[in-house]
Amino acid sequence: MPITKHSRLVASTVAVALGATALAACGSGDDSKAASGPVSLTYWTWTPGMDKVVDLWNKGPGKKDQITVTVKKQASGDTLVTKILTAHKAKKAPDLVQAEYQALPTLVSNDALADISKEVGDAKGKFASGVWQQTTLGTDALYAVPQDIGPMMFYYREDLFKKYGLKVPTTWEQFAETARALKKKAPDTDLTTFSANDSGLFAGLAQQAGAKWWTTSGEKWKVGIDDAATRKVATFWGDLVKDGSIDNQPMYTPAWNKAIDTGKQIAWVSAVWAPGTLTTAAPDTEGKWAMAPLPQWSDSQDVTGSWGGSSTAVTTDSPHQAAAAKFAAWLNTDGDALNALAKDSGIYPASTSAQLSGAFTTPPAYFSNQPDFYTKAAEIAKTTAPAAWGPNVNVAYTSFKDAFGAAAKNKSDFAAALKTMQDATVTDMKKQGFGVSE
Repeated sequence: MPITKHSRLVASTVAVALGATALAACGSGDDSKAASGPVSLTYWTWTPGMDKVVDLWNKGPGKKDQITVTVKKQASGDTLVTKILTAHKAKKAPDLVQAEYQALPTLVSNDALADISKEVGDAKGKFASGVWQQTTLGTDALYAVPQDIGPMMFYYREDLFKKYGLKVPTTWEQFAETARALKKKAPDTDLTTFSANDSGLFAGLAQQAGAKWWTTSGEKWKVGIDDAATRKVATFWGDLVKDGSIDNQPMYTPAWNKAIDTGKQIAWVSAVWAPGTLTTAAPDTEGKWAMAPLPQWSDSQDVTGSWGGSSTAVTTDSPHQAAAAKFAAWLNTDGDALNALAKDSGIYPASTSAQLSGAFTTPPAYFSNQPDFYTKAAEIAKTTAPAAWGPNVNVAYTSFKDAFGAAAKNKSDFAAALKTMQDATVTDMKKQGFGVSE
Protein backbone atom coordinates (compact mmCIF):
# COMPACT_ATOMS: atom_id res chain seq x y z
CA MET A 1 0.00 0.00 0.00
CA PRO A 2 1.49 3.39 -0.93
CA ILE A 3 2.04 5.70 2.01
CA THR A 4 0.20 8.79 0.87
CA LYS A 5 -1.44 11.39 3.05
CA HIS A 6 -5.00 10.39 2.30
CA SER A 7 -4.79 6.66 1.69
CA ARG A 8 -2.70 6.11 4.79
CA LEU A 9 -5.12 7.98 6.99
CA VAL A 10 -8.15 6.15 5.65
CA ALA A 11 -6.37 2.82 6.02
CA SER A 12 -5.30 3.67 9.53
CA THR A 13 -8.67 4.90 10.73
CA VAL A 14 -11.26 2.81 8.91
CA ALA A 15 -11.05 0.21 11.67
CA VAL A 16 -11.76 2.83 14.30
CA ALA A 17 -14.88 3.90 12.50
CA LEU A 18 -16.14 0.39 11.93
CA GLY A 19 -14.93 -1.16 15.18
CA ALA A 20 -12.60 -3.59 13.40
CA THR A 21 -9.16 -4.62 14.63
CA ALA A 22 -7.76 -6.76 11.88
CA LEU A 23 -6.75 -4.07 9.41
CA ALA A 24 -2.98 -3.70 9.20
CA ALA A 25 -1.68 -0.16 8.82
CA CYS A 26 1.05 0.89 6.45
CA GLY A 27 4.31 1.23 8.33
CA SER A 28 6.83 4.00 8.13
CA GLY A 29 9.82 1.78 7.50
CA ASP A 30 11.79 -0.51 9.75
CA ASP A 31 14.31 2.01 11.01
CA SER A 32 13.39 1.66 14.67
CA LYS A 33 16.58 0.08 15.93
CA ALA A 34 18.44 2.23 18.39
CA ALA A 35 22.05 3.08 17.65
CA SER A 36 24.69 1.39 19.76
CA GLY A 37 26.26 3.44 22.52
CA PRO A 38 24.74 6.46 24.30
CA VAL A 39 21.49 7.80 22.85
CA SER A 40 20.12 11.32 23.31
CA LEU A 41 16.42 11.92 22.74
CA THR A 42 14.37 15.12 22.58
CA TYR A 43 10.78 15.22 23.87
CA TRP A 44 8.33 17.99 22.97
CA THR A 45 5.66 18.29 25.68
CA TRP A 46 3.48 20.90 27.34
CA THR A 47 2.91 19.00 30.61
CA PRO A 48 4.04 21.02 33.63
CA GLY A 49 6.63 19.33 35.83
CA MET A 50 7.68 16.89 33.10
CA ASP A 51 11.32 17.83 33.70
CA LYS A 52 11.14 16.27 37.16
CA VAL A 53 9.61 13.08 35.84
CA VAL A 54 12.19 12.77 33.08
CA ASP A 55 14.93 13.22 35.70
CA LEU A 56 13.75 9.95 37.24
CA TRP A 57 14.38 8.24 33.92
CA ASN A 58 17.74 9.87 33.31
CA LYS A 59 19.00 8.91 36.76
CA GLY A 60 17.50 5.41 36.69
CA PRO A 61 16.53 3.23 33.70
CA GLY A 62 17.90 5.74 31.23
CA LYS A 63 21.30 5.83 32.88
CA LYS A 64 21.44 2.05 32.86
CA ASP A 65 20.48 1.85 29.18
CA GLN A 66 22.50 4.93 28.18
CA ILE A 67 19.37 6.70 26.94
CA THR A 68 19.08 10.35 27.95
CA VAL A 69 15.91 12.37 27.38
CA THR A 70 15.78 16.17 27.17
CA VAL A 71 12.45 17.97 27.62
CA LYS A 72 11.62 20.89 25.36
CA LYS A 73 8.50 22.72 26.61
CA GLN A 74 5.92 23.57 23.96
CA ALA A 75 2.53 25.15 23.56
CA SER A 76 -0.35 22.68 23.41
CA GLY A 77 -3.23 22.10 21.01
CA ASP A 78 -3.16 23.04 17.34
CA THR A 79 -0.03 25.14 17.83
CA LEU A 80 2.03 22.08 18.68
CA VAL A 81 0.51 19.96 15.90
CA THR A 82 1.43 22.63 13.36
CA LYS A 83 4.95 22.86 14.76
CA ILE A 84 5.41 19.09 14.59
CA LEU A 85 4.22 18.95 10.97
CA THR A 86 6.45 21.86 9.99
CA ALA A 87 9.47 20.20 11.59
CA HIS A 88 8.59 16.87 9.97
CA LYS A 89 8.48 18.41 6.50
CA ALA A 90 12.09 19.42 7.08
CA LYS A 91 12.79 15.96 8.54
CA LYS A 92 13.72 17.62 11.82
CA ALA A 93 10.93 16.55 14.15
CA PRO A 94 12.02 15.55 17.68
CA ASP A 95 12.24 11.94 18.77
CA LEU A 96 9.15 12.12 20.98
CA VAL A 97 6.05 14.30 21.05
CA GLN A 98 3.06 14.66 23.30
CA ALA A 99 -0.12 14.42 21.23
CA GLU A 100 -3.77 14.73 22.14
CA TYR A 101 -5.79 11.74 20.98
CA GLN A 102 -7.81 13.76 18.47
CA ALA A 103 -4.57 14.95 16.85
CA LEU A 104 -3.27 11.45 16.08
CA PRO A 105 -5.13 10.95 12.76
CA THR A 106 -3.71 14.23 11.43
CA LEU A 107 -0.16 13.32 12.45
CA VAL A 108 -0.49 9.78 11.09
CA SER A 109 -1.90 11.04 7.79
CA ASN A 110 1.23 13.11 7.34
CA ASP A 111 3.45 10.11 8.12
CA ALA A 112 4.85 11.94 11.16
CA LEU A 113 4.39 9.12 13.71
CA ALA A 114 6.15 5.77 13.78
CA ASP A 115 4.50 2.41 14.41
CA ILE A 116 5.96 1.31 17.76
CA SER A 117 3.77 -1.75 18.26
CA LYS A 118 6.79 -4.08 18.38
CA GLU A 119 8.73 -1.87 20.78
CA VAL A 120 6.47 -1.49 23.85
CA GLY A 121 6.30 -5.02 25.24
CA ASP A 122 3.19 -5.81 27.26
CA ALA A 123 2.05 -2.20 27.65
CA LYS A 124 -1.34 -2.93 26.03
CA GLY A 125 -2.58 -4.85 29.07
CA LYS A 126 -2.17 -1.80 31.29
CA PHE A 127 -4.86 0.25 29.56
CA ALA A 128 -8.60 0.02 29.01
CA SER A 129 -9.41 -1.19 25.49
CA GLY A 130 -11.20 2.03 24.50
CA VAL A 131 -8.17 4.09 25.51
CA TRP A 132 -5.69 1.81 23.74
CA GLN A 133 -7.82 1.93 20.58
CA GLN A 134 -7.34 5.69 20.33
CA THR A 135 -3.58 5.20 19.92
CA THR A 136 -3.82 2.27 17.51
CA LEU A 137 -6.55 3.94 15.43
CA GLY A 138 -8.14 0.52 15.51
CA THR A 139 -5.35 -1.20 13.56
CA ASP A 140 -2.51 -3.57 14.39
CA ALA A 141 -0.16 -0.58 14.47
CA LEU A 142 0.54 1.56 17.54
CA TYR A 143 1.19 5.25 17.06
CA ALA A 144 1.56 6.35 20.70
CA VAL A 145 1.36 5.17 24.30
CA PRO A 146 -1.64 6.57 26.23
CA GLN A 147 -0.66 9.02 28.95
CA ASP A 148 -3.68 10.68 30.53
CA ILE A 149 -7.43 10.56 30.04
CA GLY A 150 -10.40 12.75 30.89
CA PRO A 151 -13.51 10.67 31.63
CA MET A 152 -16.48 12.99 32.11
CA MET A 153 -18.40 13.34 35.36
CA PHE A 154 -21.04 15.47 37.06
CA TYR A 155 -19.96 17.88 39.81
CA TYR A 156 -22.41 19.59 42.12
CA ARG A 157 -22.57 21.66 45.31
CA GLU A 158 -23.66 19.06 47.83
CA ASP A 159 -24.71 21.66 50.40
CA LEU A 160 -26.82 23.69 47.97
CA PHE A 161 -28.50 20.64 46.47
CA LYS A 162 -29.59 19.83 50.01
CA LYS A 163 -30.67 23.44 50.66
CA TYR A 164 -32.86 23.53 47.55
CA GLY A 165 -34.17 19.99 47.97
CA LEU A 166 -32.63 18.70 44.74
CA LYS A 167 -31.67 15.13 43.88
CA VAL A 168 -28.55 14.29 41.88
CA PRO A 169 -29.81 13.57 38.33
CA THR A 170 -29.02 10.15 36.92
CA THR A 171 -30.57 10.83 33.50
CA TRP A 172 -30.47 13.88 31.25
CA GLU A 173 -34.25 14.16 31.56
CA GLN A 174 -33.81 14.48 35.33
CA PHE A 175 -31.00 16.97 34.71
CA ALA A 176 -33.39 19.24 32.78
CA GLU A 177 -36.06 18.82 35.46
CA THR A 178 -33.52 19.73 38.14
CA ALA A 179 -32.46 22.85 36.25
CA ARG A 180 -36.05 24.03 35.91
CA ALA A 181 -36.94 23.17 39.50
CA LEU A 182 -33.98 25.20 40.76
CA LYS A 183 -35.06 28.22 38.68
CA LYS A 184 -38.46 28.16 40.33
CA LYS A 185 -36.96 27.96 43.84
CA ALA A 186 -34.10 30.40 43.24
CA PRO A 187 -34.60 32.51 40.08
CA ASP A 188 -31.16 34.12 40.34
CA THR A 189 -29.40 30.75 40.55
CA ASP A 190 -28.45 28.45 37.66
CA LEU A 191 -27.78 24.75 37.73
CA THR A 192 -24.97 25.27 35.21
CA THR A 193 -24.10 27.00 31.95
CA PHE A 194 -23.77 25.97 28.32
CA SER A 195 -20.31 27.09 27.29
CA ALA A 196 -19.30 27.44 23.64
CA ASN A 197 -15.64 28.15 24.39
CA ASP A 198 -14.54 24.54 24.79
CA SER A 199 -15.33 22.25 21.88
CA GLY A 200 -14.01 19.23 23.78
CA LEU A 201 -16.90 19.38 26.23
CA PHE A 202 -19.49 19.21 23.47
CA ALA A 203 -17.55 16.48 21.67
CA GLY A 204 -17.48 14.40 24.84
CA LEU A 205 -21.22 14.81 25.38
CA ALA A 206 -21.87 13.75 21.78
CA GLN A 207 -19.52 10.79 22.24
CA GLN A 208 -21.52 9.68 25.28
CA ALA A 209 -24.71 9.85 23.21
CA GLY A 210 -23.22 7.50 20.63
CA ALA A 211 -22.00 9.98 18.02
CA LYS A 212 -19.24 9.05 15.59
CA TRP A 213 -18.21 12.26 13.91
CA TRP A 214 -15.79 10.71 11.41
CA THR A 215 -16.24 7.29 9.81
CA THR A 216 -14.97 5.77 6.59
CA SER A 217 -16.26 3.60 3.79
CA GLY A 218 -13.70 2.34 1.32
CA GLU A 219 -11.47 5.27 0.41
CA LYS A 220 -13.98 7.92 1.45
CA TRP A 221 -14.78 9.69 4.67
CA LYS A 222 -18.23 10.35 6.05
CA VAL A 223 -18.66 13.26 8.42
CA GLY A 224 -21.40 12.58 10.97
CA ILE A 225 -21.23 15.68 13.13
CA ASP A 226 -24.84 16.48 12.28
CA ASP A 227 -26.02 12.95 13.12
CA ALA A 228 -29.01 11.94 15.23
CA ALA A 229 -26.98 11.46 18.41
CA THR A 230 -25.34 14.88 18.23
CA ARG A 231 -28.59 16.58 17.22
CA LYS A 232 -30.15 15.11 20.35
CA VAL A 233 -27.39 16.63 22.47
CA ALA A 234 -27.53 20.01 20.70
CA THR A 235 -31.31 20.25 20.95
CA PHE A 236 -31.26 19.27 24.62
CA TRP A 237 -28.84 22.04 25.59
CA GLY A 238 -30.38 24.52 23.16
CA ASP A 239 -33.80 24.12 24.75
CA LEU A 240 -32.39 24.71 28.23
CA VAL A 241 -30.65 27.87 27.05
CA LYS A 242 -33.69 29.17 25.13
CA ASP A 243 -36.08 28.87 28.07
CA GLY A 244 -33.56 30.32 30.52
CA SER A 245 -33.26 27.17 32.62
CA ILE A 246 -29.47 27.42 32.53
CA ASP A 247 -26.97 30.20 31.87
CA ASN A 248 -25.51 30.84 28.40
CA GLN A 249 -22.15 32.33 29.41
CA PRO A 250 -18.74 30.78 28.62
CA MET A 251 -16.60 29.04 31.21
CA TYR A 252 -13.22 30.08 32.59
CA THR A 253 -14.04 33.77 32.69
CA PRO A 254 -13.93 35.92 35.87
CA ALA A 255 -17.74 35.96 35.79
CA TRP A 256 -17.91 32.15 35.61
CA ASN A 257 -15.38 31.77 38.41
CA LYS A 258 -17.44 34.11 40.59
CA ALA A 259 -20.66 32.28 39.77
CA ILE A 260 -19.40 28.90 40.91
CA ASP A 261 -17.52 30.34 43.89
CA THR A 262 -20.56 32.19 45.23
CA GLY A 263 -23.20 29.55 44.51
CA LYS A 264 -24.84 31.35 41.60
CA GLN A 265 -24.07 28.19 39.59
CA ILE A 266 -24.27 25.00 41.61
CA ALA A 267 -23.20 22.26 39.19
CA TRP A 268 -20.68 21.64 36.44
CA VAL A 269 -20.48 18.95 33.75
CA SER A 270 -16.75 18.34 33.59
CA ALA A 271 -14.07 15.65 33.70
CA VAL A 272 -11.79 13.96 36.21
CA TRP A 273 -9.40 16.92 36.16
CA ALA A 274 -12.07 19.29 37.52
CA PRO A 275 -10.67 19.48 41.10
CA GLY A 276 -7.63 21.35 39.83
CA THR A 277 -9.80 23.90 38.04
CA LEU A 278 -12.16 24.33 40.98
CA THR A 279 -9.25 24.88 43.35
CA THR A 280 -8.36 28.01 41.41
CA ALA A 281 -11.79 29.11 40.21
CA ALA A 282 -13.80 28.53 43.39
CA PRO A 283 -11.38 28.51 46.34
CA ASP A 284 -14.06 29.48 48.87
CA THR A 285 -16.12 26.35 48.23
CA GLU A 286 -13.51 23.68 48.95
CA GLY A 287 -15.09 20.64 50.58
CA LYS A 288 -18.60 21.61 49.46
CA TRP A 289 -18.61 19.86 46.08
CA ALA A 290 -19.24 16.21 45.25
CA MET A 291 -18.74 14.12 42.13
CA ALA A 292 -21.17 11.65 40.52
CA PRO A 293 -21.40 9.78 37.21
CA LEU A 294 -22.58 11.72 34.18
CA PRO A 295 -26.37 11.61 33.66
CA GLN A 296 -27.43 8.98 31.12
CA TRP A 297 -29.77 9.13 28.14
CA SER A 298 -31.67 6.12 29.49
CA ASP A 299 -31.82 4.23 32.78
CA SER A 300 -30.25 1.17 31.19
CA GLN A 301 -27.12 2.99 30.03
CA ASP A 302 -23.79 3.25 31.83
CA VAL A 303 -21.44 5.21 29.60
CA THR A 304 -19.45 8.42 29.76
CA GLY A 305 -17.69 10.65 27.29
CA SER A 306 -14.12 11.85 27.31
CA TRP A 307 -12.94 15.45 27.59
CA GLY A 308 -9.23 15.73 27.02
CA GLY A 309 -6.34 13.32 27.24
CA SER A 310 -3.02 12.85 25.51
CA SER A 311 -0.37 10.32 24.56
CA THR A 312 3.37 9.98 23.99
CA ALA A 313 4.34 9.31 20.38
CA VAL A 314 7.59 8.54 18.55
CA THR A 315 8.21 10.36 15.28
CA THR A 316 9.27 8.84 11.99
CA ASP A 317 12.18 11.30 11.94
CA SER A 318 13.77 9.81 15.05
CA PRO A 319 16.87 7.70 14.31
CA HIS A 320 16.36 6.00 17.69
CA GLN A 321 12.76 4.81 17.57
CA ALA A 322 13.27 1.72 19.73
CA ALA A 323 14.93 3.75 22.48
CA ALA A 324 12.24 6.43 22.25
CA ALA A 325 9.47 3.81 22.45
CA LYS A 326 11.12 2.29 25.51
CA PHE A 327 11.01 5.65 27.25
CA ALA A 328 7.39 6.27 26.17
CA ALA A 329 6.30 2.93 27.63
CA TRP A 330 8.19 3.58 30.89
CA LEU A 331 6.76 7.09 31.24
CA ASN A 332 3.18 5.87 31.04
CA THR A 333 3.31 2.49 32.81
CA ASP A 334 6.01 2.69 35.50
CA GLY A 335 4.60 3.25 38.99
CA ASP A 336 7.21 5.81 40.06
CA ALA A 337 6.83 7.73 36.82
CA LEU A 338 3.06 7.84 37.09
CA ASN A 339 3.16 8.93 40.72
CA ALA A 340 5.51 11.72 39.75
CA LEU A 341 3.24 12.72 36.86
CA ALA A 342 0.30 12.85 39.25
CA LYS A 343 2.23 14.88 41.83
CA ASP A 344 4.14 17.27 39.58
CA SER A 345 1.85 17.45 36.56
CA GLY A 346 -1.61 16.86 38.01
CA ILE A 347 -2.61 14.32 35.37
CA TYR A 348 -5.09 11.46 35.68
CA PRO A 349 -3.26 8.45 34.24
CA ALA A 350 -4.53 6.32 31.40
CA SER A 351 -2.92 3.27 33.04
CA THR A 352 -5.68 1.41 34.88
CA SER A 353 -3.40 0.13 37.64
CA ALA A 354 -2.17 3.63 38.41
CA GLN A 355 -5.72 4.94 38.85
CA LEU A 356 -6.02 3.17 42.20
CA SER A 357 -2.49 3.42 43.53
CA GLY A 358 0.05 5.94 44.73
CA ALA A 359 -1.29 9.46 44.49
CA PHE A 360 -4.81 8.15 43.83
CA THR A 361 -5.32 6.28 47.10
CA THR A 362 -6.58 9.50 48.73
CA PRO A 363 -8.99 12.04 47.25
CA PRO A 364 -7.92 15.45 45.92
CA ALA A 365 -7.57 17.93 48.78
CA TYR A 366 -10.45 19.95 47.34
CA PHE A 367 -12.66 16.84 47.61
CA SER A 368 -11.50 15.65 51.04
CA ASN A 369 -15.20 15.28 51.88
CA GLN A 370 -15.47 12.48 49.28
CA PRO A 371 -13.00 9.73 50.29
CA ASP A 372 -14.03 7.45 47.41
CA PHE A 373 -13.42 10.12 44.74
CA TYR A 374 -10.75 8.19 42.84
CA THR A 375 -12.38 4.80 43.38
CA LYS A 376 -15.52 6.16 41.77
CA ALA A 377 -13.47 7.90 39.05
CA ALA A 378 -11.77 4.63 38.10
CA GLU A 379 -15.13 2.89 37.76
CA ILE A 380 -16.47 5.70 35.59
CA ALA A 381 -13.33 5.65 33.43
CA LYS A 382 -14.03 2.03 32.50
CA THR A 383 -17.30 3.11 30.87
CA THR A 384 -15.74 5.64 28.47
CA ALA A 385 -17.23 5.37 24.99
CA PRO A 386 -14.79 4.85 22.09
CA ALA A 387 -13.95 7.93 20.07
CA ALA A 388 -13.69 8.32 16.29
CA TRP A 389 -11.54 11.27 15.24
CA GLY A 390 -10.82 12.58 11.77
CA PRO A 391 -8.20 14.57 9.88
CA ASN A 392 -9.53 18.10 10.55
CA VAL A 393 -10.70 18.19 14.15
CA ASN A 394 -9.28 21.70 14.43
CA VAL A 395 -11.67 22.99 11.77
CA ALA A 396 -14.66 21.32 13.41
CA TYR A 397 -13.71 22.74 16.80
CA THR A 398 -13.24 26.27 15.46
CA SER A 399 -16.60 26.12 13.69
CA PHE A 400 -18.23 24.94 16.92
CA LYS A 401 -16.93 27.93 18.83
CA ASP A 402 -18.18 30.35 16.18
CA ALA A 403 -21.57 28.82 15.43
CA PHE A 404 -22.51 27.70 18.93
CA GLY A 405 -21.01 30.82 20.45
CA ALA A 406 -23.48 32.92 18.46
CA ALA A 407 -26.37 30.52 19.11
CA ALA A 408 -25.76 30.48 22.87
CA LYS A 409 -25.44 34.26 23.05
CA ASN A 410 -28.57 34.88 20.95
CA LYS A 411 -30.49 31.88 22.31
CA SER A 412 -31.08 30.83 18.71
CA ASP A 413 -31.35 27.43 17.02
CA PHE A 414 -28.62 25.00 18.16
CA ALA A 415 -29.59 22.55 15.39
CA ALA A 416 -28.76 25.20 12.78
CA ALA A 417 -25.41 25.79 14.48
CA LEU A 418 -24.69 22.09 14.29
CA LYS A 419 -25.39 22.04 10.56
CA THR A 420 -22.99 24.96 10.14
CA MET A 421 -20.34 22.96 11.95
CA GLN A 422 -21.00 19.93 9.73
CA ASP A 423 -20.87 21.94 6.52
CA ALA A 424 -17.65 23.73 7.47
CA THR A 425 -15.94 20.43 8.28
CA VAL A 426 -17.01 18.75 5.02
CA THR A 427 -16.04 21.78 2.93
CA ASP A 428 -12.57 21.84 4.48
CA MET A 429 -12.02 18.11 3.92
CA LYS A 430 -12.97 18.42 0.26
CA LYS A 431 -10.67 21.42 -0.07
CA GLN A 432 -7.82 19.35 1.34
CA GLY A 433 -8.48 16.65 -1.25
CA PHE A 434 -10.10 14.01 0.93
CA GLY A 435 -12.84 11.90 -0.62
CA VAL A 436 -16.07 12.60 1.26
CA SER A 437 -19.29 10.66 0.76
CA GLU A 438 -22.55 12.53 1.25
